[in-house]
Amino acid sequence: MLHRELFYRHLGQTSPEPLAFEVERAEGVWLFGPAEPPSDPAGSATTPLSAGIPADQAHPRRRKVLDLIAGIAVSGLGHGHPKVLEAIRRQADRYLHTMVYGEFIQAPQVLLAEKLCSLLPDPLDSVFWVNSGSEAVEAALKLAKRATGRTGLASFHRSYHGATHGALSMGGTESWKAPFRPLLPDTHLLPYGEDAALDLLCTDMAAVLVEPVQGEAGVRVPPDGWLQRLRARCDALGILLIFDEAQTGCGRTGVWFAQAHSGVVPDIMVTAKAIGGGLPLGGFAASRDLMRCLTHDPVLGHISTFGGHPLSCAAGLASLEALSAEGLLDRVKPLEARFREGLQDAPGVQDIRSCGLMMAVQLGSWDHNKAVIDRVLQAGILTDWFLYCDDALRIAPPLILTDAEADWAIGVLREALAAEMASR
Repeated sequence: MLHRELFYRHLGQTSPEPLAFEVERAEGVWLFGPAEPPSDPAGSATTPLSAGIPADQAHPRRRKVLDLIAGIAVSGLGHGHPKVLEAIRRQADRYLHTMVYGEFIQAPQVLLAEKLCSLLPDPLDSVFWVNSGSEAVEAALKLAKRATGRTGLASFHRSYHGATHGALSMGGTESWKAPFRPLLPDTHLLPYGEDAALDLLCTDMAAVLVEPVQGEAGVRVPPDGWLQRLRARCDALGILLIFDEAQTGCGRTGVWFAQAHSGVVPDIMVTAKAIGGGLPLGGFAASRDLMRCLTHDPVLGHISTFGGHPLSCAAGLASLEALSAEGLLDRVKPLEARFREGLQDAPGVQDIRSCGLMMAVQLGSWDHNKAVIDRVLQAGILTDWFLYCDDALRIAPPLILTDAEADWAIGVLREALAAEMASR
């Protein structure tokens, strides 16, 4: 059964032009859609429900596509990994929700926290589980304000930290924030990767929130030494440093978390996206002493009904174990090099920015980029753009992508780039 018409009628939409690819199943790096329906005798396959839907969106355009963005850096193990599915089945047979987060001892939460802490540097040895990256950012900001007694919060231009009010307040693009003001007071936007930002920090600030590699800005890696200087400046002023690793975590950049590239240890680290193994999960890690600030003055400093849901935590643990057992982090840098080499001289490519399998192919304009994205979707590859860099094409595939699949994708991308340049 096709659900396209009901999708437009009953689901809230996020944009005027959703991709609207109907997913029937997903396996490995592939998404499968239902078969195209037959046309009626007049040559139209539309129904009364489809009134108002653009003609070219009336039915799926393709039955199978390669997922080159992994649900926006979520599906590191691809889709339907057997170890993750088995962990979900086992946990579903035991219990689902039993009590609000933090009151009962639930093995999936405990074991995933233990595993995560084993991958993090000291003193990050305590984890608070929530539902998403946005909620993890919100709670991390609360923890910083509670611990320091200060109100000021700093983040960076073109940063992305989520869409809830507090997380949006820390976002780095005014066009996304203006329609929803007033937002959090006493927030400050600083230039990312520039030493001038360090001089703007002051003792009124509770925290600096930063992506160790900016994602939605189009994969921006800070200059060597800048994160170290930011850490030193925060230490000097008593400001807590928060790393948002929602997108960079769980092997995406070739290490477990991107903080390892610089060696800088934040006071609080946010994780989400891939940490749930394909199920909704977010969390933030800190030292036990710092985390205890949420237990008093007031008690229940942060609470969550479904935070750390046992299914999500079971899936997350299985995912981290599989990433390690299958040596997938070792695949990231070779695949990064393969894509860079295959696309660097492709028609219309102005630049390629990357940190592991977090890549931005700069094409120069939104119109050009959107045309290429549409062409490769027709050819069987799902890509997209970046929220704050719509003239660059995103490549962030599952870490299980094979060399043969990567080469096929590169070939399709090159053909689409060449065809689009020829049409101009």
